[in-house]
Amino acid sequence: MKNRIFMYLFIFTLLLVLFQFVNSKSIIEDYDKNLKKADARELVLKDSISLLEDQVGKLSHFNLNQNEDGITYWESRGVDAIKLIPVVKDALYSMNDYEGEEHPLIPLSSVNGRKLIINTVKILNHKWLICDFTDGTIWGESLIGYDVDENDNIKFEEIRSTLYPVETY
Repeated sequence: MKNRIFMYLFIFTLLLVLFQFVNSKSIIEDYDKNLKKADARELVLKDSISLLEDQVGKLSHFNLNQNEDGITYWESRGVDAIKLIPVVKDALYSMNDYEGEEHPLIPLSSVNGRKLIINTVKILNHKWLICDFTDGTIWGESLIGYDVDENDNIKFEEIRSTLYPVETY
């Protein structure tokens, strides 16, 4: 009787060990499969990040924040270029509040009697900025020169403007 109990315990233990082995093996295989998927996904994401970093580098090429020569130009004149950027943008946006029909910087006329308004500004370097404008019907862009005089007054000069064709539907 004692031998039978030991035999049943031995068989039960053997089945338990066999079950644990099979179960552990399937868990490890599933874990390996998930790990390989994660490694492949990580590689794809790293490639995407690398492409995006390249694009950001190219897009920020014409940007005063990334232009060491432009920053040095302003620093040699005693002006903090990084603090100058929002000041120049605010001065340009303040020109949207004008009297009359013609914008002070944009030499084009509105087609519907509304004011031309500057929407977006990007400072390219220490001398130029580009902006887009609209009156709600027409859209265009303008290349503008800027400078800061010794009294910290900002002077703007329109270099060239262009309009996009008005599309009728």
